[in-house]
Amino acid sequence: MLNTLIVGASGYTGAELAAYAHRHPSMNITALTVSAQSQDAGKNISSLHPRLKGCVDLPLVGVDDIAPLAADADIVFLATAHEVSHYLVPQCLAANCVVFDLSGAYRVNNVEFYPKYYGFTHQHPELLAQAVYGLAEWCKPELKEAQLIAVPGCYPTAAQLALRPLLEGGLLDSRQRPVINAVSGVSGAGRKAALGNSFCEVSLHPYGIFTHRHSPEIATHLGTPVIFTPHLGDFARGILETITCRLAAGVTREQVAQAYQACYRDRPLIRLYDEAFPALNNVVGLPYCDIGFAVDGEHLIVVAAEDNLLKGAAAQAIQCANIRFGFAETESLI
Repeated sequence: MLNTLIVGASGYTGAELAAYAHRHPSMNITALTVSAQSQDAGKNISSLHPRLKGCVDLPLVGVDDIAPLAADADIVFLATAHEVSHYLVPQCLAANCVVFDLSGAYRVNNVEFYPKYYGFTHQHPELLAQAVYGLAEWCKPELKEAQLIAVPGCYPTAAQLALRPLLEGGLLDSRQRPVINAVSGVSGAGRKAALGNSFCEVSLHPYGIFTHRHSPEIATHLGTPVIFTPHLGDFARGILETITCRLAAGVTREQVAQAYQACYRDRPLIRLYDEAFPALNNVVGLPYCDIGFAVDGEHLIVVAAEDNLLKGAAAQAIQCANIRFGFAETESLI
C-alpha cells in the first residue's frame, strides 16, 4: 500500500485526485493539505466538494512545513501553484517520495523559460534535468524509473496527443505551423473567485494570443513551432481543440488513420473516431482524450477533446502513477 499525500487538495484538481486515490486499491491517503493561511484549512473536503460526501470525508490540514508529512508518504501529488511546487518539490524528493507535480514548475528543462512565462527565477536546474514529462502515452519507459514527474498542462496534453503521431510519422508539411484553436471551461482557472471567471461575466473569447505559456510547452515537447490560441468558454469544464495542418505531399487519409491506430490502438485512455468528431459531452467526467480528423486534399483538421481536470490533470497524474508503480494503467480511472 502506497501512502499518498495530496497537497493543494481543496481545488478542483485536488478534489479529483482525492477521489481517484481514495478508490485506488494500492493507495492510502495519509493527508489532504492546504496552506496554513487558507480559509479552507480545517474544513472537511466533502463540505467543499459535496459529491465526495460519504466517499472522501477527510479534513484539509493547514500546513506551512510539508516535510513531516512527506516523511510518512511514498507518493506526493502537488496540485499547487507553480511557485509553490517549485519550493516544495526539493523537500518531497529529499524525503524519498515519488513526486507528481501538476503545476508548470518542472515541465520545461530550460531555466530561461520560467522568468518569461511563469514570472519566477528557477532555482533548481538539476531537478529540471531530472524531471520526466508525464505525457503518459509517450513517456512510459521513462516514467517507470522517475522520481519527479512533471504532469503536462491541460491544453498541451490534447494538442500533443493529437499532433505527435503525425509528426513522428513525417506526415505534415513542416513549412506550415500547426494552428491550434483551443477552448477551455472556466474550471481551468482554478477555484479562487475572480470577476473574470464568473459565469455572469464570461463570454467566449481568446486570450494570451502569441504569449500563452502553454505555447512554448507544446512546441518544446513536440519539437516544432505551433500557433496556439486559447479561448475561455462559458462552461464549467472540458477542452476542445481544433487543429489545422497541411499534409506533406502525397500523404493520404488512410496514412493518417494508420498513424493514429499504430500509436494508440493499445492505449486505453485514447479513443479514436472514424466518422464523427469528438465533443465535450463525450469526455466531461471521464479520463479519456478523444481524437478525430478530416482530410481535404493537402489540408488536415484534427479535433481533440478531454476533461481539463481529468486527462488534462488528475487522471493523467494517476495514470502516470499507475505506470510508475506497475499497476494497470487505468486502475481507479475506469
